[in-house]
Amino acid sequence: MVQVVTEMVSFPVEGGVAQGYMARPEGEGPFPGVIVVQEWWGLDEHIKDVCRRFASERFVALAPDLYHGRVTSNPDEAMGLMTGLDMARAVKELVAASAFLASQPYTRGRGIGAIGFCMGGGLALELACESPHVKAVAPFYGVNPQPIDRVQGIQGPVLAIYAENDPWVDPPLRAEELRAALERYGKRFEIHIYPGTQHAFFNDTRPEVYNARAAQDAWNRVLRLFREHL
Repeated sequence: MVQVVTEMVSFPVEGGVAQGYMARPEGEGPFPGVIVVQEWWGLDEHIKDVCRRFASERFVALAPDLYHGRVTSNPDEAMGLMTGLDMARAVKELVAASAFLASQPYTRGRGIGAIGFCMGGGLALELACESPHVKAVAPFYGVNPQPIDRVQGIQGPVLAIYAENDPWVDPPLRAEELRAALERYGKRFEIHIYPGTQHAFFNDTRPEVYNARAAQDAWNRVLRLFREHL
């Protein structure tokens, strides 16, 4: 059984400092690294658990705290936190986090992965467009970068995951827009829309939307992607 080490870490961002939750396997490594981008709830226990799950699979996972200490389980408050977030600043923090993770002695040098959920799905794609360190990205039910032509900056394969029944994202429209842009720029990609699922189906702390079968299949696909390319 893999022993997992967890800690809060700090990393530099444009003359300041940001923080994140890190989980990694015990030992010197080196291990592949992954940036985990939060949902609109903040850096909550679910996102921390995703980091620990990666660590148990022998990845180093870092989830930047984009709300700087604020976490909620109230949808109205979450909406306020998300709409009040400086998205440009958040992307800068994610880019800085990927550079920090890539520089660690226990992180393997092939490149960093990125994964995100809901708000974090869109931000994971934004990160992949901006960071030279990101070599594979797995956005879950996220919105696309705008303008969409920014995807030409992505340097590795994309695994885009959607729920079939998702009024927040409109999967057919978002998936087709992303597919067309990735094809236009010759990017490698897979797009999966899981039948019968709801937005946030991967989140096992939300029984009203969690779909165990789809979540496990998506997780297996993410692990294959990152093991192959990181």
